[in-house]
Amino acid sequence: MHDEGFSIINKTNGKLPRLPFARVKEAILGKTYSLSVALVTPRESHKLNLAYRQKDKPTNVLSFPFDKKSGELVLDLATSKKDAPNFDMTAEKFLLFLVIHGMLHLKGFDHGSTMEKEERKFLRKFS
Repeated sequence: MHDEGFSIINKTNGKLPRLPFARVKEAILGKTYSLSVALVTPRESHKLNLAYRQKDKPTNVLSFPFDKKSGELVLDLATSKKDAPNFDMTAEKFLLFLVIHGMLHLKGFDHGSTMEKEERKFLRKFS
């Protein structure tokens, strides 16, 4: 899937989740932001998490800002699905949450109450 300023690369054998990726991207990052989303296996997310965060385990989402107007989200669907019950969400809703969470990091937010407020706002808007 690819359009102006947005692309998805599926590196898994799974099918693409039906989420409003482009609409969420536009609402959070704006029309001019160039975003790529990579769907990866737990093995790949583990490798990236170790390399960039020194955490020796797979992770559900990683955000890589390239500059103020572009970045990439890396989503591990299998790990996300496994983690969803810990957050009292369905797999699909948790994935939407992770997309929002990752995009807010790309926008410059750090973990905390302000970010959580934004997450809740966008989760309500797109759920």
